[in-house]
Amino acid sequence: MAEITAELVKQLREATNAGVLDCKKALTETQGDFESAVEILRKKGLATAAKKASRDANEGLIGSYVHPGSKIATLVEVNCETDFVARTDEFQQLARDLAMHVTAARPLWIARADVPATAVAKEREIYAEQMANSGKPADVLERILDGKLDKWYSEVCLLEQPFIKNPDILIRDLLTSRIASLGENIKVKRFSRLEIGAE
Repeated sequence: MAEITAELVKQLREATNAGVLDCKKALTETQGDFESAVEILRKKGLATAAKKASRDANEGLIGSYVHPGSKIATLVEVNCETDFVARTDEFQQLARDLAMHVTAARPLWIARADVPATAVAKEREIYAEQMANSGKPADVLERILDGKLDKWYSEVCLLEQPFIKNPDILIRDLLTSRIASLGENIKVKRFSRLEIGAE
């Protein structure tokens, strides 16, 4: 069993954004095993975040990003539950990061639920035509179609896009981690991307 020092607790807190008491408890539970303690805190944080995701988020702020050269700019409204959290550096950084992400990744909608049925039907039709003469069985074609649609959603829906600053995580996972660390529900309400010369 590793000794549970203040330094170890501090390292765990920095790695997980969890509270001091939670870190100490996780280290005690895992007999000082750092990696296992991280895993426990992440699971706990994600479970807590899932519970918080249904709460009202009526505060927040508008994050902005203007690309060098001032030809492209983005505004993103990010909501949380309290003005106190909206004023934290972590929340403000999140809003800026999301604005920068929208500028670079050009999502069209926030989530799958926001995509008009006509747009989905049009994509389905295009993919179906592409595979019309493939000779594959109908059930196989359906699975391929679903896969192509999933890929399309990951290109056009903000929450499903890989985060530009860390492509290993999706935007929805970034939001979940911030819900866990800030202790409030966080939602992207809307965004607007402007580009000179674009429709």
